[in-house]
Order: sequence, then structure tokens, then C-alpha cells
Amino acid sequence: MILNKKNIIIFILLILASGGALILLRGDEDTWICQNGEWIKHGNPRAPQPIEPCGTKNQEKIIVSSPQPNQLIETPLVIEGKARGRWYFEATFPIKLLDEEGKELAVGYGQAAEDWMTENFVPFKGELQFISDKEQEGVLVLQKDNPSGLPENDEEFRMPVRIKKTETMKVKVYFNNDRLDPEFSCNKVFPIEREIAKTQAVARAALEELLKGSTDNDKSEGFFSNINPGVKIQSLVIEEGVAKVDFDPQLEYQVGGSCRVAAIRAEITQTLKQFPSVENVIISINGRTEDILQP
Repeated sequence: MILNKKNIIIFILLILASGGALILLRGDEDTWICQNGEWIKHGNPRAPQPIEPCGTKNQEKIIVSSPQPNQLIETPLVIEGKARGRWYFEATFPIKLLDEEGKELAVGYGQAAEDWMTENFVPFKGELQFISDKEQEGVLVLQKDNPSGLPENDEEFRMPVRIKKTETMKVKVYFNNDRLDPEFSCNKVFPIEREIAKTQAVARAALEELLKGSTDNDKSEGFFSNINPGVKIQSLVIEEGVAKVDFDPQLEYQVGGSCRVAAIRAEITQTLKQFPSVENVIISINGRTEDILQP
């Protein structure tokens, strides 16, 4: 068969077309693939990992302004952005941080900064505290609050992050214990050691640990707290050996009985007096000291 110039051109075009089709069928062997909310290497891509979040189908519903994708994060981590009103329920939605193995490092909530009963975007802010024993890859997960519990109503936004190794320190928190004090002398409390992220505000950090209450393991050993859940520290100042700590009204909500009042004061006082700079403790609620925690 003798090929003329026209036939040669047609032959070349057919080869190019078939080659292009093969490439389309095979796909790019060296690229980044979005899988389960994370960027995974496919082959040996020349391009760096994409900076945009993997799986951004919910970007029209929630936008994170801080941190940025692939940012190196450390504790405490502040998360800020905006989400449409339907993403919230009772002005909050869950946030969690997963480590490189997919295990939860921290769980918290995003709190709406404005009225959330709207279809528009509403700004939010949240904070996570965590301890990581190494620098590692992780995923920040912001979940739509789903009070129905139905799987078909679940939605989430995932963002890849890099987690900084946490420097830690140890503090003590003081609880009542019905095994160590079977007669329950009310104001007798016992220490538990907790590991926390290293901080200069160590006294406040110890109080925050106290307000988290006893863990399941603590309870199995007889430790329990008399402090209401959800109590917040409004201020803590230590001057000339005196720690002045102000709480919100939740501290005394439905609190009654001289024994429980004594136990609450003892837990707070002894947790603060573990530090050499604290000799005395003054507890207040919204600035009030005289008429609080009444029996």
C-alpha cells in the first residue's frame, strides 16, 4: 500500500486521537485524589498537595476563615468562620479534631455570634484543646448539628491540618471521694493528677480541668465533683498571695445544703492552693462574694 501525503496526515491524526482517548480512560497516574475527606497521593505528582479543603461540596453552607487548610495548628485552637443558619441547632454545631489514624483528639462546639434563625451566613467561633504526642497530619471536622439523629440528615465539612506536638505539664485537681472519706466530711477533698498543655496561666488551666468534672475512671475509684456542669470562669486574678476567682451564676444553680456548699468551696480552694503563689482564695459570682453559695 502506497501512502500519499493525505493518508499520512490522517494516519497521524488517528494515532493522536487514540492516544488521547487512552489518557482519558487511564486518567492522570500522578495526581492528588480526594478520598474520605483527605488528599491522597496517586503515583508521584509533581504538584504540591492542593491548598483547598478536600471535599468542598459544603462550602456553600459553611466557610472556615481560620485556621487555613494544611496550617500547622496547636492548642488551644480557635476556629472561626461563618455557616448558614440551618447548620446550627440552638446556636451551636459540633467540631472535632481527628489525628492521622482517624481517632478523636478533641471535641467541641462552634458557637453562633449572631441570631442563627436565618437562611443567611452567621459568623461562629469555637475552641478546641488537645494534646498530641507528636507532629502529625490531621483533619478538622465541622458537622452540621443534626437533632433528628437520622443519617440522611448528616452533613460535614472536612479540612486537612497539620498538628503540632504539644508540650505538656501536670497539675492537680481536687475532688471528694466516698472511698477515701467514707463518712463524707464535706470539705475533705483529694487530688488527681492531670496532664495539660503547657501554659503560663497554669492556675486557670487547673481550674478549667476541675470544672470538667471527674472522668469515668475517676468515678470508678470513688472520686466525684459537687460542682455543677457547665460552670464558666469569668476572671481569675492572683495578687499578693490571694486568688480572686469569679464564676458565672451556674456555680450556684440549684445548689443547696451546707455540706454541698462546703464541698464546692473546698474543691475550688484546694485546686488553687496547690500553687505556691496562692495562700488564700476568694470566690465570687458576677462580682458578688457575700450572698453566694448559701446553704
